[in-house]
Amino acid sequence: MFTASAKKKENIAEYLLYMWQIEDIIRAYKLDLERIRTEIVDAYTGLSDEQRTALYEWYESLIDMMRSEGVTEHGHLQLNTNVIIDLTDLHLRLLKSPREPFYTAAFYKALPYIVELRAKSQGAQVGEIETCFNALYGILMLRLQQREVSTDTLKAMKDITAFITTLAEKYRLDKAGELEL
Repeated sequence: MFTASAKKKENIAEYLLYMWQIEDIIRAYKLDLERIRTEIVDAYTGLSDEQRTALYEWYESLIDMMRSEGVTEHGHLQLNTNVIIDLTDLHLRLLKSPREPFYTAAFYKALPYIVELRAKSQGAQVGEIETCFNALYGILMLRLQQREVSTDTLKAMKDITAFITTLAEKYRLDKAGELEL
């Protein structure tokens, strides 16, 4: 909760990847709130009782949302899907803007990899931005599992990361009212 709040303000891409990881952690705990309390919430050091209660309630609300939205096995919470929608809207605005040649260049550099990933997605109908996040999350999971990542994949991720980093910075500027398109 505390990390998510900070990331949402600082870097929307990191926030979204973090939230996807939280969804998977909750699933790994089989949505068992008491296990999450004892193994995650109580494991945090340096929290006041109020902060610990707020963290517990945050996990509780996420579990409730996952149940009500039917994403207990797979998929993403609507609040996370809304971030993808917002980023996609901004992406389209940036592509149309003559003031954003560097953004457009970053996108077109990553586009061949995005197209290749979408072709490999086995019929899943997701947009370009979500495809990028799926790839970034997949790499994150491979690294957490200490699995090897091919050189070609690392090259693709370099361009996709540069593109998403640029989009995240444009998002931050847009939210601060500092982006002129």
